[in-house]
Amino acid sequence: MNLSRFTSCILLVAFVWVSGCAPQTPDPLAGWRLCYSQNPKDLGPAIMADYQDYMQKLSPQDRSHIGITNTFEDGTGQHAISIEVFVTGDTSWRYALIYSKENKRIKVVKYGYSRIMS
Repeated sequence: MNLSRFTSCILLVAFVWVSGCAPQTPDPLAGWRLCYSQNPKDLGPAIMADYQDYMQKLSPQDRSHIGITNTFEDGTGQHAISIEVFVTGDTSWRYALIYSKENKRIKVVKYGYSRIMS
C-alpha cells in the first residue's frame, strides 16, 4: 500500500470516528426524580389527555414500538413523561414531554438513547 492510500485510509477512519462520536442531545430529564406512581393518570386529567393525544399522533411504526414510559417531577411543581420508542434491540428514541405547574405542555424533546448490553 503506498503512502497516499494509507494516509487516505487513516483520514477516512478519523472522519468516521469523529462524526460517529458527535455529541447527542443531552437527557432533558437529568436531575428530575421518578414519580413514585408511574401511572400518568396520577398526574391529572389535563396531562393524561395531552399524553394520550401525543401518543396517537406518533407514526404508526413508532406507536407499534413503544416501550418504557416513565413519569417525572422536578421539585418545583413541573412534571414530565418520558416515552421510549425502540428502533433496534439496544437503541431507541425517547420523547420527553415537559409540563408546567399548570399542567400545560411547554416542551417536547426527542433524543437518542442507547443501552450498553453486557
